[in-house]
Amino acid sequence: MVLWTTRYIDAAVVQLRTEGHEIRDGDVARLSPLKHKNLNVLGRYSFTPTQPAAGTLRPLRDPDAAGLDDDEDGGEN
Repeated sequence: MVLWTTRYIDAAVVQLRTEGHEIRDGDVARLSPLKHKNLNVLGRYSFTPTQPAAGTLRPLRDPDAAGLDDDEDGGEN
């Protein structure tokens, strides 16, 4: 789960940079997959796996789309 989250954080940084957003290397160095809700210390996970095309990641979500998880927009409203 940590590797999966890390890969998607990296994909998000690459996409943001490609779109022209300024992403400082110092900020990227402080990113951690360990603060996200999908990781827990019990080692028990429940999810429905999907299989994207071989060697690819599934598309990143649109941050303007409805339905973001609480931890992805900075907390509950």
